[in-house]
Amino acid sequence: VQLQASGGGLVQAGGSLRLSCAVSGRTVRRITVGWFRRAPGKDSEFVAAISASNSSPYYADSVKGRFIISRDAAKNTADLQMNSLKPEDTAVYSCAAGTPILTSLHKNDAYNYWGQGTQVTVSS
Repeated sequence: VQLQASGGGLVQAGGSLRLSCAVSGRTVRRITVGWFRRAPGKDSEFVAAISASNSSPYYADSVKGRFIISRDAAKNTADLQMNSLKPEDTAVYSCAAGTPILTSLHKNDAYNYWGQGTQVTVSS
């Protein structure tokens, strides 16, 4: 399984960006995909995941109500729509895939495959 993240960039506070994680080697509906981010000087942080077992989305409290994770079966991607962006959302965003149990969706080490990161910068 290989993952390719894209869609990062520079946006003003209050704006939107859409990240995409292209999955190859597995149908996106059959693998759980998560998004994590790492801000400078901080630990990696879970952002969102969409489960293969129940197709439900899961979000960190910090992004709930602003971010939406979804799958595009035609493109075989898992996308992260980010709205109402804040400067504190600035980070390198990476997508991951695997078969974590639902209680471990937020854990980095529960995922087997990782894509490269894409930079998201939100200016105030």
